[in-house]
Amino acid sequence: MKPTHIEHIGIAVNSIAEALPFYEKVLGLKCYNIEEVANQKVKTAFFMIGQTKIELLESTDPEGPVGRFIEKRGEGIHHIAFAVDQIEERLREAEAAGIRLIDTAPRKGAEGLSIAFLHPRSTFGVLTELCEDKKNENNK
Repeated sequence: MKPTHIEHIGIAVNSIAEALPFYEKVLGLKCYNIEEVANQKVKTAFFMIGQTKIELLESTDPEGPVGRFIEKRGEGIHHIAFAVDQIEERLREAEAAGIRLIDTAPRKGAEGLSIAFLHPRSTFGVLTELCEDKKNENNK
C-alpha cells in the first residue's frame, strides 16, 4: 500500500470551542480551518504540526459516527489517517488482503479529500482512514 505520510490523527471531542484553547494556548498550535462535513455528521477543526495534521471532530448529531463513538468510549483518539495515492486501488488491495472495508468506494471528506475507512476489527483495533488529495494529484 505504501502510504506517503500520516495525513492526520482524528480526535473526538465534545466541543471544538472547549478544546481549542488547549491546542492553541497550551500547545501553541494554530487552528487554520473549521468546517462542517454534513454527510459525516461532524464539525472539524484542523491544526498543522510538521507534515501531519490534528483533526478535532465534534459530532453534529448524537447518532452520527463520532456521536456514537463519544457515547461509547468518551473523548479521545478516534482514527489515524494515512495519505495514499490511487485510493481506489489501495481499497482493492486492502480488500484482497482480507481487510474489512467500511467504505468500498471513496467519498468526500473534510478539506476536499477523497477518504475511505478500514474497519478496526481488521486493523488491530485502530479505525484507519485512507486519504487522497485529488486536487493536488492533478497538479503533479
